[in-house]
Amino acid sequence: MNLASPRSLFLLAFLACVAMMGAALYLEHVVGLAPCPLCIVQRICVIGFGVVCLIAALHDPALTGRRLYAAFALLFAVAGGATAIRQIWLQSVPAEELPSCLPSLEYMMEALPFQEIARLVLHGTAACAEVSWTLLGMSIPEWTLLAFIGMAAFCIWQMLRRG
Repeated sequence: MNLASPRSLFLLAFLACVAMMGAALYLEHVVGLAPCPLCIVQRICVIGFGVVCLIAALHDPALTGRRLYAAFALLFAVAGGATAIRQIWLQSVPAEELPSCLPSLEYMMEALPFQEIARLVLHGTAACAEVSWTLLGMSIPEWTLLAFIGMAAFCIWQMLRRG
């Protein structure tokens, strides 16, 4: 059995990320769903994963390079998955136990140090716990968690693959 080339697989992974971002932008600009801070972090992780895959596809590295690209992409997949898990957990917490809403990300970037912004964003807010859209009974963070699991599996397969 002849497996697809690493270059074409990295390109396919990049195109999957483009499709995910297209869906996210559609939900934001057409459906009208505003992304919460954790959603933005997940978008950054999808974009980071996609950029690494695009660079790997353009570079078409040998075995060691392919493993390095896959390891770097795996970092984005794990970070995005952890953020999605955090948001799924927040969606299960009773509303009265959730922290209040944060100021806008633009304001925080101007007024707060980076460590404080990261702490506040990753802590999550009441806005992160809202389930405003579902598909087949699953919320957006549940779908993105599945995508991040697929991304991680792809990376691990690329690192273990010999040919």
